[in-house]
Amino acid sequence: MPGVAVFLHDHGDQAGYLEPYLGSEPDDHVMLEWRRQESRPRAEIMRYLNDYEALIFLGGSMSAHHPHLASELLLVEEALKARKPLLGICLGAQMLAKALGAKVHRNRSKEIGWSTVCLTPEAGSDPLFEGLAPKHTVFQWHNDSFDLPDRAVHLASSEACPYQAFRWSDHAWGLQFHLEATPAIIRSWADSDALLRSVLGEPNEPNLDNAELAQHVFGRWTRRFPGSL
Repeated sequence: MPGVAVFLHDHGDQAGYLEPYLGSEPDDHVMLEWRRQESRPRAEIMRYLNDYEALIFLGGSMSAHHPHLASELLLVEEALKARKPLLGICLGAQMLAKALGAKVHRNRSKEIGWSTVCLTPEAGSDPLFEGLAPKHTVFQWHNDSFDLPDRAVHLASSEACPYQAFRWSDHAWGLQFHLEATPAIIRSWADSDALLRSVLGEPNEPNLDNAELAQHVFGRWTRRFPGSL
């Protein structure tokens, strides 16, 4: 069985720091361009559920309530029932929260650029976050956020956004911040968005804290499913 299906939502999206953990063989992973399209048939949705060991949902410029995401949201719901390993980042985390019945809403302020997230005490015993320092500098680019789903474990917060990371059960994680964002990805985003470019200036240097956090979290997540490297 192939390993990971990665869902992309905007032109030019990439896996970034996730790439080394997806496998190098052709059947190790698939990158799916799930952009502003009509809802796909249920049979096609279920194929991704049955054919891949784990699912990753990356960010996007649209709301989690966008009608074209309805079929993808169904996939998230079915994957939760099937206890598939799941990872949602930014929009992906919002869809995961929505699938778990939590409210997804406009954040009290936009969070753009580098910011500090603080890990909760519960993160100290989390399979992905244990062993980490209590504060980290991560990349943010979002207008919306979510409430904490029922029975979810709160893992991180920031000054502007109380719910930056959570775990649901032992197989699903949501991250509001863009832990996948490499310097090349950030430069690409800044080139296409004037507001982001004005906040960042010339984003040329890598953030070592973000890179090391990505290595820690993504490495541990990929070891959560049988086909991991």
